[in-house]
Amino acid sequence: MSKKENILNAGTALFAQKGFRDTSTSDIANLTNVADGTIFYHFKTKEALLLAILEKVKIDILNEFKQYTGNKQCDNGIDMVENAIAFYLYLSGKMENQFLLLHRHFPYELAEKNEECREYLEAIYNCLVDIFETAILKGQKDGSIPAEKITRKTALIIFSMVDGVVRFKTYNMYDASALYGELINSCRCILTCKI
Repeated sequence: MSKKENILNAGTALFAQKGFRDTSTSDIANLTNVADGTIFYHFKTKEALLLAILEKVKIDILNEFKQYTGNKQCDNGIDMVENAIAFYLYLSGKMENQFLLLHRHFPYELAEKNEECREYLEAIYNCLVDIFETAILKGQKDGSIPAEKITRKTALIIFSMVDGVVRFKTYNMYDASALYGELINSCRCILTCKI
């Protein structure tokens, strides 16, 4: 692994666990056994490092879902939504630091004044919602989901529910796996009921 990749990984872990403000570049340098100057060689500022991390998070999440969907055949849209939910919950455990980073407040504070940060966050969430929307569209084509559903809004609602459960897990507030059955049933109800 290159020094740059080590810095990205260490920055992700420290920003996720300690927060952006409470993590110094010296903390990252110590964790990666490089000089502070090496961090600034690769990333001009701490904010630039955060932006690079957000870009990497987006790419990693997309790659994980592409690999997953490439290996998974679904009979219909409902099955595809349920599989996406299960995989999202799995991925939140596999990419724990990345999800914790996304659940922290500081990226959104930065996004208020930094357009590039806002674009990265929007891209991350759009790619996640797109996964659910694609499944809903499939379901509308195969008849497992009523055609009158507004796909993007329904996908946003389902994503928000699933991500809310992940937040419980992230902050050790509740055993998210205990909610799995109810989450699937609630999503199935949202998708199949007539409006």
